[in-house]
Amino acid sequence: MSPEAREFLKTTWAKVIPISDVAAGLFYERLFALDPSLQQLFKNADMKEQRRKLVQAMNAVINSVDDLPSLIPTLETLGRNHVRYGVEDRHYGTVGSALLWTLEQGLKEAWTPEAKSAWVAAYSTVSGVMRNAAAASRENATAKPTQ
Repeated sequence: MSPEAREFLKTTWAKVIPISDVAAGLFYERLFALDPSLQQLFKNADMKEQRRKLVQAMNAVINSVDDLPSLIPTLETLGRNHVRYGVEDRHYGTVGSALLWTLEQGLKEAWTPEAKSAWVAAYSTVSGVMRNAAAASRENATAKPTQ
């Protein structure tokens, strides 16, 4: 990721922070509108806590954007954990769509083509690591032990 893209992520996220709980709420509303079946994954969740966790995860990504390799172990753990929650590979596209839509709503005129490009690249990187870890976790879970 280019230094310019990293800077777009930092500056745009700084604009979201003051409205982060509202943005997280919009994100989940959009996510469930795009795929109502995803609500089932959150049936036992405290959504206020879930919004907080989303913002916390986003902060971790933005705070590590200058050293993304340091974030890989955390992202791999998240990917494996999401398998246990019932997240499927196809859900990552829906999450990405909901995230980009939410950022566009919150950032308004600051949602430039450059900002969108930076966020698409960041989400692709983050979700790629998570998806790979999730796939490996699924493979390990279905692998038959050898005797």
